[in-house]
Amino acid sequence: MLWRISYFLLWQIAGGGLGWWHGGGPWGAALGAALAAWAWFVWDLLRGARVLRWLRTGDLSEVPAMRGIWGEAADRARRLLRRQEAQIRDSQDRLQEILAALQATPNGVVLLDAQGRIEWCNQMAASQFGFDAQRDVMQSIGNLVRDPEFTAYFSAQDFTHDVVLEGRFSTPSRPVRISVHLHPYGDGRTLLLSRDVTALEQAEAMRRDFVANVSHEIRTPLTVLTGFVETLQTLPLSAEERSRYLGMMAQQALRMQSVVQDLLTLSRLEGSPPPGMAEWTPVQALMQRCEEEGRALSSLLTQNQPRQHVMVFPPMNALQAEGDIAGVPTELQSALSNLISNAVRYTPAGGVITVAWHRMEDGRAVFSVQDTGPGIAPEHLPRLTERFYRVDRSRSRETGGTGLGLAIVKHVLQRHGATLDIASTLGKGSVFTVTFPANRLRGFLLPD
Repeated sequence: MLWRISYFLLWQIAGGGLGWWHGGGPWGAALGAALAAWAWFVWDLLRGARVLRWLRTGDLSEVPAMRGIWGEAADRARRLLRRQEAQIRDSQDRLQEILAALQATPNGVVLLDAQGRIEWCNQMAASQFGFDAQRDVMQSIGNLVRDPEFTAYFSAQDFTHDVVLEGRFSTPSRPVRISVHLHPYGDGRTLLLSRDVTALEQAEAMRRDFVANVSHEIRTPLTVLTGFVETLQTLPLSAEERSRYLGMMAQQALRMQSVVQDLLTLSRLEGSPPPGMAEWTPVQALMQRCEEEGRALSSLLTQNQPRQHVMVFPPMNALQAEGDIAGVPTELQSALSNLISNAVRYTPAGGVITVAWHRMEDGRAVFSVQDTGPGIAPEHLPRLTERFYRVDRSRSRETGGTGLGLAIVKHVLQRHGATLDIASTLGKGSVFTVTFPANRLRGFLLPD
């Protein structure tokens, strides 16, 4: 500022000197000083106008180059603008990182303003509710989510709990459940969080069914045993009656033992690590044992029937070229034999049961069991491998099943990296297909 005053005085002195020099005397000097002051003022005003014009545009590439106080003001403004631009870039980068993190979250996220309008949503929320992330910005959430339960929840403004809605892709055979929770934040804004709780609800339902089924499966034979014990204790019975009652008691005790044994098998399978690749079993030997067990069970079940099951197995000499399979032999035999046993139990006498094993071009092996039984309705297929799930409870008990066989099969196959596929048509039969990965097979010989 001192330099600016000095510069102004120099202009006046120069103007006064010029006025005196041109012969104006004291009055000329005064007039020259006044004209110099006005000239300096106009010049300084033009410089200031330049700076103001630049400040209106804020373009850092067009900063006016000048000296003096206006030059310093322009330079300081330029530094402030650059600092603000850097802060804005940092803020935008952080915002983009936060939005990217919200995009990556497996939960749906929707930001609502004070009027309940959508300010932003991630792709998960858009998928769950059918939003368009661009088109639906600033649309009211109440107009887009028309579920009555959500409308009541949003209107009540009690966000201490969540609300569970039906998903947009929900069907009777494949229900989808979405949990929605609103969280107020900021100046009247609201954060909507949504997550798919279908698996959790299904797991909870399975847990309840499991407890109820275990209780039922054990309580029924216990009731029978208790009744027979009371009968033996209170009534005089003949040797024949006593023998018959004891036989029934033994049958119920074996049933309870089978349930407990299968539960222990499931527990062991779930808690043990997957089998390694050190133990190899010839496919021929494995299939031979499965055939022996299947034919023995068929003979037992149809011994009093006019017709026997027609059972077709792959020739043993053809299985010699199938090589070996890695895994626990007892588990593999149990799983494959269980599928054959189910086909035998549920196929009427005279029906056809076809067991096949073949290798695919990519090295995988396929084991299949096809029967001509009554078939299974489509709504039962997704739940067949659940514990204690039965399509026909009375039929299952008649054949001696515990309802845990397919659950054990599923866990054995998962441990060995295999998959189980089930196809069935009512009145025509079912096909159970197991696909083993190529890394668990070796020694396959191509036919000549």
